Amino acid sequence: MAAVERALARFAERQTLHRATGAAHGVAWVDAAGTILAVREDVGRHNALDKLMGWLVRTGVDRRGGFVLTSSRASYELVQKAARLDISGLVAISAPTGMAVRMAESCGVSLAGFARGNRLVVYSHGDRWA
Repeated sequence: MAAVERALARFAERQTLHRATGAAHGVAWVDAAGTILAVREDVGRHNALDKLMGWLVRTGVDRRGGFVLTSSRASYELVQKAARLDISGLVAISAPTGMAVRMAESCGVSLAGFARGNRLVVYSHGDRWA
């Protein structure tokens, strides 16, 4: 939970496109300590995640222990994409869909939503966020 708190405290300041337009989704790769290593933005939340995933693959960043933080709701497609890259954690500032929760549970992705300050709601594989 401490890593999520640290990342949330810095996430907004790293979203330059959103700050300029008010109309962009952001996703961040956060390491186990809560340090944001990369942020990608786009008007489409799926596109933003695709950009981040490309960065993860190109740079070869160790994905163990880290997680994706998204400014959008967590849909099943986002969970699917995370699972494909063996990303074990997805944290959304907004809500997940019911299908996202079911998929996260079956894929082994730790899914949390409504992440704000020092609070979040854990939907699957909660031991990660203890």
